[in-house]
Amino acid sequence: MPEVIKIDDLSIGLRIDKWIKINLTKIPQSLIEKDLRKGKIKVNNKKIKSSYKLNKSDLIYLYNIAYKNLSRIKKNIPPKKTLIKETEKYVIENNTDFVVINKKSGLPVQGGTKVKENLINILSNSYYFENSKPYIVHRIDKDTSGVLIIAKNRKTAQQLTSLFRIRKIHKTYLALSFGQIDKSKDTIENNLIRYENNKKIFEKAITQYQSIDNNNKYTLFKLKPITGRKHQIRKHLTDLNCPIVGDKKYFIYKPSKNNQLMLHAYEIKFILNNKKFTFKANIPEYFKQFLIKNNLKQKDF
Repeated sequence: MPEVIKIDDLSIGLRIDKWIKINLTKIPQSLIEKDLRKGKIKVNNKKIKSSYKLNKSDLIYLYNIAYKNLSRIKKNIPPKKTLIKETEKYVIENNTDFVVINKKSGLPVQGGTKVKENLINILSNSYYFENSKPYIVHRIDKDTSGVLIIAKNRKTAQQLTSLFRIRKIHKTYLALSFGQIDKSKDTIENNLIRYENNKKIFEKAITQYQSIDNNNKYTLFKLKPITGRKHQIRKHLTDLNCPIVGDKKYFIYKPSKNNQLMLHAYEIKFILNNKKFTFKANIPEYFKQFLIKNNLKQKDF
């Protein structure tokens, strides 16, 4: 008999191969692909491809005894105490329902086969989650820095996830880009392409942007994504011929020794249980120094 696992709300939208890597154990991609083809891993008891994205109420069937023995017992090696203490310094807010942190660039939110360390594993071992576990309610890219919310209980996680889904949580980003823009304030709206089960899917994407400052080489943008597509801001600024400095995926350029992506999640606003919340994350020091060096605005974002 297979082991059947019902996914939770936090797994909605994850690829099945990503879900396996996060929730089971470090399994080579080739083995995942093989077991999916042979039907040893199914969703809703049907064969699917590794690119399949999980939907609400999906059931995962595990027929492989190795998976059954490993499911729900994946153990992460505890991070070094120095890393935990260093990460705790970036916490902006801590209450009974959630933690808000200014995530460092280069630190992924979740684990994976090629990930040595991740934010969730670090926080799981911190005193902020001594009596609870961290629930992911949204993500920002590994190379993007800035404000991130982690819930402390399932109820809050479901509430925040729902708010994100209906676009009631408002985020503001700062981006340092090459080039200049004709309009200092505008909205870009187009269709971005993604692939699902080898099918090309067009998704509507909307981003409001404002030029805060510029010189003959760079522009500092404030951006508000209305939709939440993957790499939306990075793609939209590239479409405007203003690629983000340090973007190795959409524009190859090395701005500094550390080669950081100059994209920062600066502010987040939402209402939870009839209470208004606003959190701001200070820009990283390398971002600040880049602005100083190029005589660009550093305050009043």
